[in-house]
Amino acid sequence: MGYPDTFEGFMVRDQEKWTEFHKQEFQPKKFQDRDIDIKIICCGVCGSDVHTINKGWGPAPMPLCVGHEVIGTAVKVGEKVTTVKVGDRVGVGAQIWSCMECKPCKTDNENYCPSKIDTYGAPYPEEMGGVIAQGGYSSHIRAHEYFTFKIPDSIPSEEAAPMMCAGLTVYSPLLRAGVGPGKQVAIGGEGGLGHFAIMFAAAMGAEVSVLSTSADKEAAAKQLGAKNFILTDADSDWAKPWAFTCNFMLNTADAAHKFDMPAYLSTLAVNGEMHHVGLPDAPLPEMKAQMFAPNGCKMGGSHIGSRPEMFRMLQLVTEKKLKPMIETIPISEEGCATAVKGVHENTVRYRYTLVDYDKAFPNR
Repeated sequence: MGYPDTFEGFMVRDQEKWTEFHKQEFQPKKFQDRDIDIKIICCGVCGSDVHTINKGWGPAPMPLCVGHEVIGTAVKVGEKVTTVKVGDRVGVGAQIWSCMECKPCKTDNENYCPSKIDTYGAPYPEEMGGVIAQGGYSSHIRAHEYFTFKIPDSIPSEEAAPMMCAGLTVYSPLLRAGVGPGKQVAIGGEGGLGHFAIMFAAAMGAEVSVLSTSADKEAAAKQLGAKNFILTDADSDWAKPWAFTCNFMLNTADAAHKFDMPAYLSTLAVNGEMHHVGLPDAPLPEMKAQMFAPNGCKMGGSHIGSRPEMFRMLQLVTEKKLKPMIETIPISEEGCATAVKGVHENTVRYRYTLVDYDKAFPNR
């Protein structure tokens, strides 16, 4: 049928064959008064895409089109939309709807709405069409205006894409932790999330240390703004010189289940926090409450960020002229497979963006 009745995407049909993508049509949600239809220009490839399609985070509805780092052009807006007009370049991240009525939604915490709908893999209620939300490895996406963000002209589309999830996911906890001048911040992991975290924390004025197991990433860490580079597998006493140092540690690696937690926690200043945004498939190591006593530290986590935080992040990127490290891949069945394999095998430096959508979807 084609747009606007159906969209077309590269979809996985079987989680046991998660590197096999098939181009096919799917039905979007019902178009409503505050919805925006977006013709996609490019889409970032997130670790969440891989965890979802390979069953790392459990069963997912199939067939599924993943991708929640979307940049595109608004081609249709609902009659009650006030923030976007046709022709605007916009982005969509990992959340596409919330109730707008609960306490989190009314306090700029809509990313914690208990009724939230993720950009892909989540069921819409019957009044919205009763379909499964499908993501950005596709010709179009239909999004509520509150979760659609105008992109500043100064940020290229392929760089803006990974900011929609990876960027916001690390910016939100850094902002909420009060990261800035005089703060010592440690970033655990230097991958897709981590490289944004290093760049943002440094741009916010903090002194940044990177915790990594990859010696070959030191030069890039320093280029992104890190002052210190700490190899956590160099020897068993790696943490001792850094005891009581970090006010805030943001773990971006999805390998926390392998961490020597007492060592990591020992680097925190009194009342410091270890905060997780890297979400491994396996549980965290077994811990005792006593582990938090020596420095009065704490541990937490977070889920993406809010609309106001998205715009503050984009403002920071614009003002500081920040540029993420990305690789582009033309979208196709083969391109999607190459991208998810590269993320799974940790060979990307540091984020993939799928591009050339007009070639893949010429009749839209």
